[in-house]
Amino acid sequence: MSLKIGIEAEEKASSYLVKEGYRLLARNFHSKFGEIDIIALKDNVLHFYEVKFSKNYDPITRITPSKMIKIIKTVNYYLMIHPSTYDYQIDAILVTPENIEIIKNISY
Repeated sequence: MSLKIGIEAEEKASSYLVKEGYRLLARNFHSKFGEIDIIALKDNVLHFYEVKFSKNYDPITRITPSKMIKIIKTVNYYLMIHPSTYDYQIDAILVTPENIEIIKNISY
């Protein structure tokens, strides 16, 4: 996937979240472990979003076990430098040309 397509998918996902009542706190949060695409708050819950795009297959298949490990480490790092009393969860936003879908609590 090209960088341009990835940025467009993240823009589409961000706009969708705002319309759904989320408050965006950060985009593209980097650590030495990896990146969180979107961090948002809604109903006193922090949501750490991994955005995946595909036009030919289900984008959830692009979140591999090794990718989940990086996401979890990055979430832990974020919470270490931004202490919070909010509950949190790791979610995915799957973007296709026709649809946006949120999959909640993808961590295991």
